[in-house]
Amino acid sequence: MLIDSHCHLDRLDLTAHEGSLDAALDAARARGVGKFLCIGVDADSAPVVKGLAEAHGDVYCSVGIHPLDLTREKPTDLAWLVQAVNHPRCVAIGETGLDYHYEPDMAEQQQTSFRVHLQAAQQTGKPVIIHTRAARADTLALLDEADLPQTGVLHCFTEDWDMAKAALDMGYYISLSGIVTFRNAEALRDVARRIPADRLLVETDSPYLAPVPHRGKPNEPQFVCEVAAFLSELRGESLESLWENTTANFHRLFPDAV
Repeated sequence: MLIDSHCHLDRLDLTAHEGSLDAALDAARARGVGKFLCIGVDADSAPVVKGLAEAHGDVYCSVGIHPLDLTREKPTDLAWLVQAVNHPRCVAIGETGLDYHYEPDMAEQQQTSFRVHLQAAQQTGKPVIIHTRAARADTLALLDEADLPQTGVLHCFTEDWDMAKAALDMGYYISLSGIVTFRNAEALRDVARRIPADRLLVETDSPYLAPVPHRGKPNEPQFVCEVAAFLSELRGESLESLWENTTANFHRLFPDAV
């Protein structure tokens, strides 16, 4: 079994499946994808992703506020977040984190929200799903400050080995998406070769970032198979081993996804 550890099922382009999410999931299941983690990005999406997880036995969800979905007028509320993740199909908090690439002027608000998510993780014991871009030092500093025993995952990782190693040293996992297959991603491929087998996850981040040979098309959960195949060859690891290891890692990090 392979697991798509990060997808946005509520945002998929379902044109290729005649508008049917069930058909898109069936296409992934037919290729051996056995579980899907559907990610919440704001308050409006929280009931949607929980509903999808309730409707499909192999779909789980997370709840959080993406750093690019924050507003100055409405700060992230700790009580709401703790209540929102209190759901039997919600296995994680996030995605949360810092993105100074697109919104550097929101750095202070992003840091405040990230701290709230980390506080919720401390209170609930759920792992965190972290988005980080152009914010290496602050991301690592806040994770170190929180010192979560259950840690989490740096999803769709695109930073360098120094950041990856620092996160790994704190007990975090690294998830790779279709970006690792892109022609200009050699630095990321170097990171991918060095991630320990027991800390690696794979994802699509669909409907975004479709891997080669589907680049430029809408991404979907079944394409996690292409990400895994690319990584197995890159790392000199059998495909069976990579599937087994990443699935075991997912269950270790997200023990509620049973």
